[in-house]
Amino acid sequence: MSLKEYVAHELGTLGENELKQVAEYVAFLKFRSRTSAAEAHLASLYSEFAQEDQELAEAGMNDYSQALSQEDAQ
Repeated sequence: MSLKEYVAHELGTLGENELKQVAEYVAFLKFRSRTSAAEAHLASLYSEFAQEDQELAEAGMNDYSQALSQEDAQ
């Protein structure tokens, strides 16, 4: 008997209340796997744009520094 068959057999022996709990747990497992996939996608995007983000931040700091120097000169 495969694991899937065993689980299906055991589900047949459960009452309505227990089946609700199983359904909630299945929904949780699906949500959890979807969340980890989303996290992996975000990590991929982060690494893809990290260099560009750093360059933009450094360019912004140069502009900020120049603006402060001009303000101090006034």
